[in-house]
Amino acid sequence: MIVVTGAAGFIGSVLVNSLNDAGQTDLILVDTLGNQDKWKNLRAKKFIKLITPDELLAELVADEISPTAILHIGALTDTGEKDADLTNRQNTEYTRNVAHWAIKHDVRFIYASSASVYGNGDYGFSDDDDLTPKLLPMNPYAYSKWLFDARAIAEGWSEKIVGLRFFNVFGPNEYHKARMASVVWHAFNQIKNTGGIELFQSHKDGYTDGGQTRDFIYVKDICNVILWFLDHPEANGVFNLGTGNARTFNDLAAAIFSALKTEPKVQFVPTPEQFRKSYQYFTEADLTKLRSIGCDYKFSTLEESVADYINGYLEKDNPYV
Repeated sequence: MIVVTGAAGFIGSVLVNSLNDAGQTDLILVDTLGNQDKWKNLRAKKFIKLITPDELLAELVADEISPTAILHIGALTDTGEKDADLTNRQNTEYTRNVAHWAIKHDVRFIYASSASVYGNGDYGFSDDDDLTPKLLPMNPYAYSKWLFDARAIAEGWSEKIVGLRFFNVFGPNEYHKARMASVVWHAFNQIKNTGGIELFQSHKDGYTDGGQTRDFIYVKDICNVILWFLDHPEANGVFNLGTGNARTFNDLAAAIFSALKTEPKVQFVPTPEQFRKSYQYFTEADLTKLRSIGCDYKFSTLEESVADYINGYLEKDNPYV
């Protein structure tokens, strides 16, 4: 039996599908559905039952369920959330409680961290444990992710569990995220509505408009690496999970227009003043640590991923995995 938290969300629901495809149907899904149409992400999925996060803790403590693995993808993911107490409770402390139970019962525990822990990138993007205490996350969400990473490392938990720092994830089943959805999703809808897309101008020397870079990673690749860790219980620690290959927003736009077989039409607009100080111009996962444990997974190229997302999902009547 495998527990998946955040199972109705973006990454969680695609992970459930990947588990199903791998023959895993003995699943307990953990999430709250709310009013954002997240329930659509769970259609056609095979699982035992759906419970809330509070119910998961209660059932674990009461020995009502005995999972062999817990894939903790769920979190409060709004990077604009200002309530640091709320993000601490839902992200840091909840993760700590579930991880503590898993370690005590020798249950495989894999959790979602975030590349946002690197802040503005002044210290680079290495997942070396010695670097983590120095990092300066820039919002309450990032702080909550950093805080658990730091605790896990300091307390020695990272030798028994797996943390994965997701970089810029995009792909099917993100539709309920609205403003928090990926640039690909927003750009696709802009092109359908106006024929073109808007990208931020550069306000930093050395970067052209649209020349800002991100490590864009496809959600299917994220899930495949999680399955790799399930199959390799000897591999533990906190790891970056990106492609290791930063690409520009101009590259991303070109891939989107190519997938749509449409002539590029890009307008550059000023980056909003409130975001300029914290806006990142470069992110790229250092995969040295991931490769050192034998994970030789080959990530999809940006062009391959965007084409699969657009042609295989966004242009379909049913865009869900």
